[in-house]
Amino acid sequence: MGTVTMVEFLTVDGVMQGLGSAEEDTDGGFTRGGWGAEYAAGVGRLLPPGGFSATAAYLFGRRTFERMAAFWPHQPDDDPMAAHLNRTPKYVVSRSRMDAAWSGTRTLSGPVADSVPELTRAIAGEIVILGSGMLCRELLERDLVDRLQLFIHPLLLGSGKRLFGDLPRPRRLSLVSVDSSDLGTVGVVYEVRHLADT
Repeated sequence: MGTVTMVEFLTVDGVMQGLGSAEEDTDGGFTRGGWGAEYAAGVGRLLPPGGFSATAAYLFGRRTFERMAAFWPHQPDDDPMAAHLNRTPKYVVSRSRMDAAWSGTRTLSGPVADSVPELTRAIAGEIVILGSGMLCRELLERDLVDRLQLFIHPLLLGSGKRLFGDLPRPRRLSLVSVDSSDLGTVGVVYEVRHLADT
């Protein structure tokens, strides 16, 4: 059985929108994109040994996938993140037809409640979601997330898309690890206690 891990970069007030650049996501008139750049140098030491090398597959929502697919396949193989993303299987949840030209990509069809559990049964290892806020919220609501790996930057943005939304029931978390960078970013890992276990 595979496990599903959300890897997210956010502000203290929970904003995840536009981490990388001003043009990344301007939905809703968002003009504060690129806020994560000044903290990027400190994130490397907060990653687990080997970075994401233990990741067996990546899972994306359509919009995040399209942004990633426009960038990472064109990066050199001596970039460890590019090399890993480009050679690792990728799955995209999309309700519409799309061109999944990035090597190693498959589109998941059908409802998330069915397709993601099927994926975890088919893959042994960690399935990592990068970004993909809408997908993450749906998976959390359906109790289909096993672990949260959050990188919380020391910033209050005051506006923008937040990572977490409403849940039908509270969800308890168990702390696995916590660390911080010299720039003030906190890296925290939680196991999600499933509803059946509470």
